[in-house]
Amino acid sequence: MFIWIVGVIAYSVSILNRTSLSALGVDASARFHADASTLSLFAVLQLLVYGALQIPAGLLLDRFGARKVLTTGMIVMALGQVVMALTTDVSVAIGARVLLGAGDAAIFPSILRVIAAWFAPRRAPVVTQITGLLGQFGQIASVIPLAALLHAAGWQTAFLSVASLGVLVAVLAFAVVRNEPVRTGAITVITAPRDLRRGFTEAWRHPGTRLAFWSHFSTPFASTAFALLWGYPFLIQGEGLSAGSASAIFTLYVVFGAVLGPVVGTLSARHPLRRSWLVLAVIGSQAAVWMLVIVWPGRAPFAVLIALALVLCAGGPGSMIAFDFTRAHNPASRLGTATGIVNGGGFLAGVIAIFLIGVAMDLQNAGTPATYSLEAFKVAFLVQFPIWAIGVVALLRERRRTRAHMATLGIHLPLIRDVIRSRRPATRSQP
Repeated sequence: MFIWIVGVIAYSVSILNRTSLSALGVDASARFHADASTLSLFAVLQLLVYGALQIPAGLLLDRFGARKVLTTGMIVMALGQVVMALTTDVSVAIGARVLLGAGDAAIFPSILRVIAAWFAPRRAPVVTQITGLLGQFGQIASVIPLAALLHAAGWQTAFLSVASLGVLVAVLAFAVVRNEPVRTGAITVITAPRDLRRGFTEAWRHPGTRLAFWSHFSTPFASTAFALLWGYPFLIQGEGLSAGSASAIFTLYVVFGAVLGPVVGTLSARHPLRRSWLVLAVIGSQAAVWMLVIVWPGRAPFAVLIALALVLCAGGPGSMIAFDFTRAHNPASRLGTATGIVNGGGFLAGVIAIFLIGVAMDLQNAGTPATYSLEAFKVAFLVQFPIWAIGVVALLRERRRTRAHMATLGIHLPLIRDVIRSRRPATRSQP
C-alpha cells in the first residue's frame, strides 16, 4: 500500500508539472512575449513528446521495471522546471516544456505497472480510478498555490520550488517503490519479453488494445485542452469570471472527479463486457454540454459552466477505462508496452485539440490576451467535434472486432434485452 501511495504522490507532482501553465497563461504570454499560437506550442510540444515517448516508456518498463523508470522521469521533469524558472527566452522555454513532457511520459505508465503488480485484478479498476482522481490534486496545486506563489514571490521562485519538489519525490520513489511483490507464486510475476519489437507488434495487433487506444483517444482530450491551457483564459477573458470564480470551477472539476472516479471504477469492474458503453456516455455528455455552452447567447450562466466542469472531469475517469481494456486483453509480459500505446492515444488527441484551438484563435485575430473574446473562443472550441467523431467511429469499429475475437475464445456478449428478460421475476401461471 505504501508503495502505491508514493506512486500517487509522484503522479500528483507530475500533473502539477504538466499543468503548471494552466492558470499562468497570461503571465507566460507576458514573460515570453508569446501570442496564442506560440502559447499553444508550449503545451503542444510538451504533449507531443509525452505521446511520442509512451511506447518507449512502456518498453523500458517491460525491461527495467517501475522503480528506475519512475525515478528517472521525476528527475527529468525537475530539470525542465529549473530551465523554465531561469530563462526568459521563448525558444529555451519551449525546450524546457519538452523536457517536462519527456519526464512526464514515464510516470503514469509506471503507476499502472505498480497497480498491476501489487493489486488483484478485481481491485485494479477501482484502484486505477482512485489513482487518477488523487493525482488531480496536482492540478489544484497548479491553479491555486502555484499561481499565488508566483504572484507573491515571482516566476523564478515558483518554478524552482516545483523543481525542488520533483527532486524530493524522485528520492522518495527510488527509496520506496519496488517493481513486484516477493515471489511467493501467489501473484503472477511481471517479466519482460526479450523481443521487444515482437511485444509491440503483438500488443497493437490485438483488437482489444486498439479498442483501448481509441477509448483513450476520445475521452480525455477535451479536459486536457481545457485544464492544460485554454480553460482559464476562456473562463476569465471569455466568460468574464473573476479569478476566484475561475479557480472555483477548476476546484469543482477535481472534486467532481473524486466523486465520479470510484463510481466509474466500480461499474467497470462489475460490468467488464459493457465498458464501452461507459466510454460512449462520457464522450456524448462532453460533446452535448460543450455545444450548449457554444450556442448559448452571450455568456453562459455559472450553473452551465459548472455542468461543463462536471462533464469535462468525467474525461479522466472515462479514460481510465481504457487501461481496464488493456489489462483484460494483454498478458503481464507486454503490459507496459500496451499501456504505452494506449496512453499515447489521449495525448495525441490532446495535442491536436490544443494546437487547433490556438490556430483558430489566431485566424480570428484573437491570438493575444488583449484580443481574446468570447465569440472567438466559441468558434475555436468547435474544433473538438471532428476529433470526437473520428474517435467514436474508430472505437465502434474496434469494439466489433474485439467482440468477434472474444467469440472465438468462447466469450459471447449477451444482448441487453436478454439480460433484462433474465432478471425479470418469473410470472406465476394463473389456475
